[in-house]
Amino acid sequence: MLNRRRIRGAVAVALSAVAVLALAACDSEPGGNTPQSKGSTEPAVVAPGKPGEPARRISPAEASKLLPDDKPNAADFTYAQMMIVHHRQALTMTALVPERAASAQVKKLAERITAAQQPEIGAMEGWLKNNGGPRDQGGHDHHTMPGMATEAQLAQLRKAKGAAFDELFLKLMITHHEGAVTMAAEVLGNGNNVLVEEMASDVIAQQSAEINRMRTM
Repeated sequence: MLNRRRIRGAVAVALSAVAVLALAACDSEPGGNTPQSKGSTEPAVVAPGKPGEPARRISPAEASKLLPDDKPNAADFTYAQMMIVHHRQALTMTALVPERAASAQVKKLAERITAAQQPEIGAMEGWLKNNGGPRDQGGHDHHTMPGMATEAQLAQLRKAKGAAFDELFLKLMITHHEGAVTMAAEVLGNGNNVLVEEMASDVIAQQSAEINRMRTM
């Protein structure tokens, strides 16, 4: 998956770069005429050839077809739907912190988690809407999502206060983050959409760093 992502990026960058070069070349031609491929009125794009092969001029439409298809698959939709539910539980937990936590570090951590995951929920909901996917996450069993706290654990967290709350919050949130990282890694292996890959990569980077931070508290 990571190789496919690199290929997508490389092709996109290459086509963008050669298009810019083609436009720059047209400015230097007498009269400012736009270079065109034979038999076409469209501006030409110079597509790099394979190793050992010359570049060739193609139309923008032909150039767009060279980009790998990143149409969302079932894994992409499932990830977005389930991660929205997963993030919402994290926000449920962080909402308890201001009134129940004793540690200033825990309070700052909760603020960072809220500030990061609330916009991520909006981004995933927007992605689902733009791609025609279902937006109702109610059908997913919480027990199938790695790292989710049980209702009994959430009830215990709601009753705790002070140092006891801090300890339980960190324990549950580390497990919760580890579950999110697992889900993100799975979609990187099974998904197909580049935007979902980017969101999943962000989750892995950000929540892995927070796991390490929480373990030192």
